[in-house]
Amino acid sequence: METTVITKQLNPTGIFDDSKYAKLALDNREKYQTANPFPHIALDNFIDEPLAKALAAEIPKPGDISWVATDNAGNRRRYQHDERKFTPLVRMMLREMNSRQFLLFLETLTGIENLIPDPYFIGGGVHSSGTGDFLNVHADFNWHHKLHAHRRINALLYLNENWQESWHGGLEFWNTEMTQAVKTYSPIINRLIVFNTTQNSNHGVPTPLACPEDVRRITLNLYYYTTKREDELADPHFTKYKTINSPFAMGLGEDYRKSGEE
Repeated sequence: METTVITKQLNPTGIFDDSKYAKLALDNREKYQTANPFPHIALDNFIDEPLAKALAAEIPKPGDISWVATDNAGNRRRYQHDERKFTPLVRMMLREMNSRQFLLFLETLTGIENLIPDPYFIGGGVHSSGTGDFLNVHADFNWHHKLHAHRRINALLYLNENWQESWHGGLEFWNTEMTQAVKTYSPIINRLIVFNTTQNSNHGVPTPLACPEDVRRITLNLYYYTTKREDELADPHFTKYKTINSPFAMGLGEDYRKSGEE
């Protein structure tokens, strides 16, 4: 793991003060809010390229620090929400994505007001996945038990140079019926993906990664909350993994009902 000398060009502090981000949010808010299968957007070249590459170089390898490791039927990956494990540059970037200016960017883009950042990075922080790792399609946990707030937005900044499509790893957005992936986004470096989190925002990386052993799929994962929400009917819950429905099986009942109408 390298440690970058934080020059003026590589200092993330205040990067979202630039009015280009306000313009980016204004220019894309309609596209975001009307996207299928649920509100979302992918924004490429989101920060300066040298900063993105410096961040990528400073993410710890699996053996460099202790990680929270999961390996079960729902997912296999590593993540770390304790910012003390990371270099100053990575910590600064995580904090900048929790800053006032970034919140204003997200509020303008999504149309969701009064967003609250998560200084604890619960379930977020830095995610690292390697060959064979996966994340089944799911709806996220919707309640922050420490903030006592409703989860509303995910923002994922990818830090993967030279990612190959043959390695899989695309983030899939599935329809409410769980019959198909409507959109898939490759985790290329400097791509920011933002999306609403609801009981129907089904997403995941279900195909196990096929990248080389020395390659990791890296994401900065940040989640945002509000103290109130009117659009969520589900009670507070942890992550809910979804069953992918078979169009054939689902069509049997429909065919049967049609036969009775003839």
